[in-house]
Amino acid sequence: MSVFDYRRRETSTTRVGDVEIGSGFPIRLQSMNNTSTMDTEGSVEQVIRIAAAGADIDRLTAQGVREAANMGEIRKRLRERGCGIPLVADIHFNPRAAEEAARHVEKVRINPGNFVDPGRTFRKLEYTDEEYLLELKKIEDRFVPFLNLCKAHGTAIRIGVNHGSLSDRIMSRYGDTPSGMVESAMEFLRVAVKENFNDIVISIKASNTVVMVETVRRLVKAMDAEGMKFPLHLGVTEAGDGEDGRVRSAVGIGTLLGEGIGDTIRVSLSEAPEAEVPVARELADYLSSRASAPSVEGEYAPGYDAVMPSRRPTRKIGIVGGDAVPVVVGYDPLDEETLYRVPAGELRGLLDEPSRYAPLAGKVIVVTSDHANPVADISSAIHKLWSAGLDNPVIAALDYGDTPADKTVIRASADFGALLLNGLIDGVEIKSSTMNREAIDRLGLGILQASRRRVTKTEFVSCPGCGRTMFDLQETVARVKAATSMYPGLKIAVMGCIVNGPGEMADADYGYVGAGVGNVSLYRGKELVEKNIPSAEAVDHLIALMKADGRI
Repeated sequence: MSVFDYRRRETSTTRVGDVEIGSGFPIRLQSMNNTSTMDTEGSVEQVIRIAAAGADIDRLTAQGVREAANMGEIRKRLRERGCGIPLVADIHFNPRAAEEAARHVEKVRINPGNFVDPGRTFRKLEYTDEEYLLELKKIEDRFVPFLNLCKAHGTAIRIGVNHGSLSDRIMSRYGDTPSGMVESAMEFLRVAVKENFNDIVISIKASNTVVMVETVRRLVKAMDAEGMKFPLHLGVTEAGDGEDGRVRSAVGIGTLLGEGIGDTIRVSLSEAPEAEVPVARELADYLSSRASAPSVEGEYAPGYDAVMPSRRPTRKIGIVGGDAVPVVVGYDPLDEETLYRVPAGELRGLLDEPSRYAPLAGKVIVVTSDHANPVADISSAIHKLWSAGLDNPVIAALDYGDTPADKTVIRASADFGALLLNGLIDGVEIKSSTMNREAIDRLGLGILQASRRRVTKTEFVSCPGCGRTMFDLQETVARVKAATSMYPGLKIAVMGCIVNGPGEMADADYGYVGAGVGNVSLYRGKELVEKNIPSAEAVDHLIALMKADGRI
C-alpha cells in the first residue's frame, strides 16, 4: 500500500448473507445493538432503525446459548417485517454459543483471546515451547468443528482481536503489543486456510489510534507474507461519544482507509447505535472518493518505516518543531514572520534543486493543498523535504470551505490524523467557513490528542454498550464527564462490562467497569480497587478515589 496513490487493497470476497465484502465491493457499514438479545421486540425495533440509517450489517451480543438461539427468532421477525439486513452474533468465552449462533445468523464473530484460551488474568504466566504448541493444538481441535458447522450452514466468521482481551498465552510470548495482536489473529487464520474455509473477515482493534493503525498495518504485512487476502473490518474501540468519539474514530479508521486498507467499518460511539452509521458513511464516502483523484509523484524518505513511523526530526523555530508539542494555528501564538506558506506542488518544485532552497531558510513551512487527495499531496512534499536533508518544521493547512461542520470534523480528523500518525507534521491549520474560531481550535486540539501527540483535556475511553452492559451507559458517561472533564491530563475509562474493560483501559488512570446488574467496579490502571459499588454511588466513589490519590 502507498500513501501517494489511493488504491483499495486487493482482497478475496466474503459473503455475509446477501452482502458481499471485499475490494470488489463498496466499503460496508456496520453497527451493533445495545439491547438485551433476549428482548426480542426491542432488538427487532433497534435493528430496523440501524438498517434504516444505512447500515449493511448489524451485530448483537450472544453471551450464552440462550441468546444465540434467540437471534434466530429476531432474524425471523425481521424477515417477516421485510428487513433483510444480515445479523452477526458477537461471542466471547463460549464456543457452544458460537455453534448455536452459526445455525441461526449470517455471521459469527469470535474473539481469539477468549474463544479457547481462558480469560485474561493479567498474571505473569510462562509456557515452554512444548506447552505452547499443545495450546495451539487445543485451538485447532476446538476451532475445526466450528468451521465445519459454519460450512454446513453457509455462515461467515469474523475473527475479531481486541487489544483489551489478548490471552495470557499470547501475553506470555508477545506482551501487550501489536505483534501479539497480529499473532492472535494469525493462529486462527492458519487453521481456517488449512481447512479451506474462506468466508472470513478479520478485525483487529484498539482504543489507542496509534496501536490500532500500526497493528492493522502489521496484520496486512503478515497476511501478505503467507498469501492471505481476507477482507478487513476497521474500528477504534471505546471511542467515546460526541465530537471526541467522532474525531478519534476518524483519525484511526480514516488513516487506514486513506491507504486503501479496510473493506467494512464500524464507528463505535457511546450513543444510540443508529447514530454511528452516518459517521461511518461520511468516512467511507470521503476516503473512497480518492479513487478518482490524480496520483501524486512521491516516495518515502530513506529509512522511513511506513508500518511504524517515527516523528520526522526537525529543528525548533519559535514554538514549532523539535521536541515541542504540535501547534494549532489560530490557537497557539505564532510569529507570522517565521512562516513560509507554499502549496505542496510548488514546494516539490523548490526542492528539485538545492539552489532554490533559499526561501526556506529559517522558516516554518506551512504546506497547503487543494488536491483531491490532500494527504498524498502534502505527504509527497514532506518526504521530499525530508529526503533533501532539510529539517524545517512543517504545518499542514487545509481549507474545508463551506463543508457542513459535522462533515468537516470527520474529514479534517481523517486528513490531519493520517499526517500526524505518519510522523510528518508539527502543526495543523484548519480553515472552515461553517465553524467559528472556538470550534476550529477545539477540533484541532482534539485531533492532536486523538493522535496521541498533545494532551490538553481529560481523555475519556468509553464503550458503545451492548447486551452485556448492566447500566445505562450513555447516562453514566455523561455523569462521569460532568464530574471529571475539568482535569486535563487524566484518562478515564467507562466500560460496560468485564469482557474488554480491564484490557482496553490498561493505559487509563482510572476505570469504571460494569460488574453486574446495577453494580460497578473501580480500577486504578489495571488494579481493581473497589468491587460491586451500586451504580448510583459509583461516580462519587470515583471522585473520592481520585482525591485520595492526589490527582484532583
